[in-house]
Amino acid sequence: MARRFAIRDRIERLDPVADHEEISRLVATYEFPWDVTQALSFALFRTFAVPSIGRLLHETGEFTARTQKRHDDTVLILDAILEHGLGSSEGRAAIRRMNQMHRAYDIANDDLRYVLATFVVTPVRWIDEFGWRRLTPTEIVAQTTYYRRLGRHMGIRDLPEDYAGFARLLDDYEREHFAFDAGGRAVADATIELFGTIPPNHLLPRPLVTAMLRSLMGPELCRAFGYPEPPVPVQRACRSLIRLRGRLVRWLPPRRRPFRARDLSYVRSYPHGYRVEDLGTFPAGCPVPHGPAAAPAPEVPR
Repeated sequence: MARRFAIRDRIERLDPVADHEEISRLVATYEFPWDVTQALSFALFRTFAVPSIGRLLHETGEFTARTQKRHDDTVLILDAILEHGLGSSEGRAAIRRMNQMHRAYDIANDDLRYVLATFVVTPVRWIDEFGWRRLTPTEIVAQTTYYRRLGRHMGIRDLPEDYAGFARLLDDYEREHFAFDAGGRAVADATIELFGTIPPNHLLPRPLVTAMLRSLMGPELCRAFGYPEPPVPVQRACRSLIRLRGRLVRWLPPRRRPFRARDLSYVRSYPHGYRVEDLGTFPAGCPVPHGPAAAPAPEVPR
């Protein structure tokens, strides 16, 4: 057990602000790789329930016609930033690619802030409920600092100062904006279909996979998509199984090699490799009319 907590102890000797990138990498690639991957998937999924976001994603056609590729592009871009650092050439290329895609559409700053808040808050809440241990205050400050810095590189304004601020932003925004939209529902349906193809989900009956996913969504998200909630015993059973996994992981030895998203078997769009500069979409035109005010230029990563 002493070895199991060695990385946590190493993290606690670091400075959560000065060393935020190293701590974030240790959390995501050594301590909680599976949990962070699942949590970020659900973070993105939550954004579909905001009509202005879900409708835009549906109008682009990317999340319904090319769901696998959009999933892979998102995972690989975020992974490149985390692995190499925001100031590295690879990290700058990934941020540039992400900003180019976002600037093709008229996305409100409030929506961008909310999306960033889901990436700050959802992993903390997921790990608190399902992880083999809870995140420490050092880890939470480091991850918040990491995403605040990423948000500045994306040109997002008025970012919260701390984790509590991001949590309030997320809860308030969802309370005000979660609502049914046919486009958001279509994007959610396509994403659930993709989840059903991911091992080991592909071995299970599709209704069971759907029931598991809806059990993890919670009532507010189900209502926003117009999904019926699974029976309470099914919800409890699904959550209990994932909590049991966390308890079992607690007794496993720590990872010796870092987890990389590109090694996932279900990242399937680039069997012959890829360049970060070629990931994502390159829209020739924007299906959404732009307003008169242009978004500010993103901060240049340093």
